[in-house]
Amino acid sequence: MFAEGRMTEDMTEIENFLLNERQKVLSDAEWRFRMRGYGYNLRRTDCGVEVARLPQNRVLGTLNL
Repeated sequence: MFAEGRMTEDMTEIENFLLNERQKVLSDAEWRFRMRGYGYNLRRTDCGVEVARLPQNRVLGTLNL
């Protein structure tokens, strides 16, 4: 999906984008809401935060937070 204004499937770039956006918000709920606008679905799991691409909800990877 889009990260830094361009299409990418590279999980490293997506992770950097997501973490930079996380620093701009006050809560996890706000972060998840903002990321849905960029086409990412974030879901907390036991292993971290699962990142999926919308609208297919295809899992791209997991952030270890």
